[in-house]
Amino acid sequence: MPRLDVLLPFRNAARTLDDALASVLGEPWDGVLLAVDDGSTDGSDAVVARWARLDARVVPLTSVGRGIVAALGTGLRVSRAEIVARMDADDVSAPGRLARTAEALAGDASLGAVACQVRAVPEGAVGEGLRRYVAWQNALLSADDHARAVFVESPLCHPATALRRAALDDVGGFRDVPWAEDWDLWLRMTAAGHGLAKVAEVLFDWRHLPGRLTFTDPRYAPARMVEARAHYLADAVRGRPLVVWGAGQTGRRLARALEGNGMHIHAFIDIDPQKIGRRARGAPILSCDDALAARPRDSAVVAAVGARGARELVRAELLARGLVELEDFFCAA
Repeated sequence: MPRLDVLLPFRNAARTLDDALASVLGEPWDGVLLAVDDGSTDGSDAVVARWARLDARVVPLTSVGRGIVAALGTGLRVSRAEIVARMDADDVSAPGRLARTAEALAGDASLGAVACQVRAVPEGAVGEGLRRYVAWQNALLSADDHARAVFVESPLCHPATALRRAALDDVGGFRDVPWAEDWDLWLRMTAAGHGLAKVAEVLFDWRHLPGRLTFTDPRYAPARMVEARAHYLADAVRGRPLVVWGAGQTGRRLARALEGNGMHIHAFIDIDPQKIGRRARGAPILSCDDALAARPRDSAVVAAVGARGARELVRAELLARGLVELEDFFCAA
């Protein structure tokens, strides 16, 4: 296995740090664990200092309390490894997680990041929405799976991921953006041709506690997710006119954001006879047959349907009509 460094930012995580550190340090690897204190006030630094005395791989670092991106950058500047594996202070890594993800990266030069499947815990406190999201994420394994899914939601669990340092540097590292920094990274890696993949083993307990950034940071809000989709879709379709499949709330919100990124909405597709024949955001709402027959030759279809299971139905319909995913159409919700 190539040299690997573990990057673990933390702030006020004294209650969970022992479990997190014990889990990841229980696996042998050649490298260091860069534990970056992002302004803790609860004694977390003392927990890390104690572990540093017990295990020479632990390197305590201090950030400036400006958030996770700054803390990740602090650790990345110190790392000299070919592979950087992420870890969070409130999660638990299973034995073999680092080796399996690093080996997958080392075995395929086209990949920029490899995660493992995860389990959301504590199971009794995990809501139905999160359970569906984790099941969706865990079902994505190959680079093609992730490329097709990357505009829908973040397809990898960031703290369960190993990253190729060269690919990370190629796309500008971790960035402070208006939306989730991890999804932004996966979108940039995909756009740059660095594949994403997943090991088909559950090797990570993804702990969801009330204070987790996913629940508290406005950058993870649904409106920010729409902005991220639109920003990177606009790059992917390179100014082509768009046909948005979905004239409901999901499709209209994405259409508005796409227009904000300079895109032209040629038409909407919908199956609801009450909507067909009307207009949305100045564009006609058409049946699938009429919209595809009338669409410009250089246009792209963007599927933005919110109903559960609808995305797969739309994908199957477009594939059956001879459209090629990631060339002629993109799934974005």
